[in-house]
Amino acid sequence: IRSFVAVPVVRAAASLKIPCVIHESDMTPGLANKLCIPVAKKVCCNFPETLRTLPASKAILTGSPIREELLHGNREAAYQRTALVMGGSRGTAAINQAVRESLPALLADFQIVHICGKDKIDNLLLNTNGYRQFEYLKTELKDVFAMADVVVSRAGANAICELLALKKPNLLTPLSAGASRGDQILNARSFEAQGFSMVLDEDYLSPGLLTEKVQELYFTRQT
Repeated sequence: IRSFVAVPVVRAAASLKIPCVIHESDMTPGLANKLCIPVAKKVCCNFPETLRTLPASKAILTGSPIREELLHGNREAAYQRTALVMGGSRGTAAINQAVRESLPALLADFQIVHICGKDKIDNLLLNTNGYRQFEYLKTELKDVFAMADVVVSRAGANAICELLALKKPNLLTPLSAGASRGDQILNARSFEAQGFSMVLDEDYLSPGLLTEKVQELYFTRQT
């Protein structure tokens, strides 16, 4: 159970003396987990840094559960779509705009799959060679992941742990502190410090810098 809906379940279980194991996906606990930690038996987490914010007797560094289906993508099946996955399942205005303004430069080196979010398809770009837009990918996502050479993504905990599990070179553009509690920034910096990711802060996001970082990521990736 995720987010605020977990709180009454965990607290009720504790009142019935049913042990609960909870998971903190981000670097620092959110409000829901802060309310659950006192009554939880164990608290699993993704980041080594998170251990310092949790009770020592409860904290366990486990990483994040990964969808099994993502590990079985068919690289050949995705060639008909594109060679590069970009963005997250919901999409954001800042990333969408930067990707689309970068197309003349990016398409010189890459084919692009752009997961741009619900109702965010740009109809003027539907016939652009080498560029495919999707509001969301579900069953096809594992195949797109399988053939992607590099990935541009937000820095939500689930997304970055999937990229790590799939060993995909990635450029993270975390939500700005003004649009969130800053957890994605902390997630991204941790992955950057561990050598798992490159980071481009949203405040500095521009078509030119995005193109430069994607090219750098591709040509310096480990094969």
